Formats: sequence, structure tokens, C-alpha cells
Amino acid sequence: MSVPIQRRLDELLSPLGFQCDPFKISWYNAVVQPCFHLQYPDDTLAFVVLSTPQMFEKAFKPFIGVMQLSTVRDPIDECVAHYFSLVGKNFPDHRIETIHDFELLPNRRPKVLVQTAAHEAGVAYYYQMKDVQKNPWGEKKLYGVCIHPRYGGWFAIRGVLIFPDVQVPSLEQKLPVDCVSTDEKKIQLLNRFNFHWQDWTYRDIIDVEERYSEEQMQYFATPPAERFKLLGLTK
Repeated sequence: MSVPIQRRLDELLSPLGFQCDPFKISWYNAVVQPCFHLQYPDDTLAFVVLSTPQMFEKAFKPFIGVMQLSTVRDPIDECVAHYFSLVGKNFPDHRIETIHDFELLPNRRPKVLVQTAAHEAGVAYYYQMKDVQKNPWGEKKLYGVCIHPRYGGWFAIRGVLIFPDVQVPSLEQKLPVDCVSTDEKKIQLLNRFNFHWQDWTYRDIIDVEERYSEEQMQYFATPPAERFKLLGLTK
């Protein structure tokens, strides 16, 4: 059942610069704390959705050109929400529940840990302190970061699509590619991401096939409050 659904998702979203990869709810729930569990049967089909470097040109700019933004959310978030809603309309025989990366519970916890979902779907490796054999940080707590085998850090995880009426007991789990292969590189990655994230060098921790365009980099380097002006919009 997951194969035709994946094929249809790819037809819809790949031309827009998105990538979709399947996972079972049980894979995710097995590795997160109970407070983050997704309340669906173990074999429920879900997909993690990434935006690749091409999304800015193929989806975001056309969206900005035709949509009247409500300015309630960040323009990128509104763009992704728009395309997620179109997915639902293309699966009339299925119920689809979406969780965006920016959605929070009333207690301010994320509704879904998207980096964990990407790791369990096998699409990007979620590097954390536990992946380093010789911890140089002592008791300090560092944030982890996902690295894609093709795009390095030049991508974003936008959320998950859940098909509550589709059970996939035979779906086989694939492991993410451990593309930052040495302890030295992993330490370098976590240091860059946690202490120098603004220079973006963590994104190039491996050789990549594609980066953000200059225009896209300028957009994301602009403070959020000024991005509407950059896009020629008023807020």
C-alpha cells in the first residue's frame, strides 16, 4: 500500500523541490520519550517531508507571486502549509493528518520531533552527542543536527504526513547514511552547529550536490521581521 502512495506523493511534491520518505509510527515512538509519542497504531504509515535547495525556486517564489499572505505565519511556513493542504485534496480516499515542524503543544513542546522522524525514515542522519565516542564537552548539553547524504545541511525538515487509515506491517526500515563518518568530523559538526550556526559552515560538513542559491541564502540571512520587505510585501 505504501508504494502507490509514495509514488503519488513524489509526483505531487518532487517537482516542487520536496522529498518524502515513509516510516512507521512504531519506529518513531520507539526512540522518543512517551510525552512525544504519536497516538496512532504501531503500523500506521507516515511520511517525513523535506524541502531541498530547489524548493525556494520551484515552490516558494511561485507561491509568493500568487498568494495573498495573511502574515499570520512566516512566509515559508505558509507556503509549506499551502502545499501540504494540496496533498490532502489529491488523496480523496484517505484521511491525512499533517504536523508541521513549527507546531507546538499547549505546553510549548513540539508536536513532532522532525529530526528524529527524518532519522527513523532513513533520509538524514541525526547527529547527537551520543554519536561521538570521546565526548570533549563534559556535562555541557548540545543540540543535535540532521545531515543529508546529498545536501549536507542545505535542506529543512518541514513536517510529517500521517495516513491513519493505512497500516503497513511489512514496511522495511532503512538506516540513514552515516555520511559524517569520523569522530573528528562529528565533533566539528556539533561545534559548528551549536556555536557558529550563523556562518552556515556546518551545512558543508560533507561535499554536497547542491546548495541554496544566493537569493535563498540572502532571504534566510535576513531577520524574520524584514523578510516581508525583502519579498516586496508589507506587514
